[in-house]
Amino acid sequence: MLVTGTRAGSESSLGYSVFTPGTVLSPVRHETEEVAYVVAGSGEIRLDDGAVPFRRGEALHIPAGVWHAVANTGDEDVVMVFGFPHPDYPPTERG
Repeated sequence: MLVTGTRAGSESSLGYSVFTPGTVLSPVRHETEEVAYVVAGSGEIRLDDGAVPFRRGEALHIPAGVWHAVANTGDEDVVMVFGFPHPDYPPTERG
């Protein structure tokens, strides 16, 4: 995490992740919405009702309570900056 309530006195948090080619995360869902910006790479967000492809320069919105998993389907690292309207990484359920 880059910015959290304990680091900046904020009600929001900001972080980044790097996913190597072939990475497929286990599904998670958060109690708050999530926004992400794809800095590099391409892949897809896998949701209950299908997959949404993404690539460098695109932004993603994941509503609160939606199961999702990042999959790097490309041949370079995916770098994402993500944020939550929560002062730290929000409570998260893992599938």
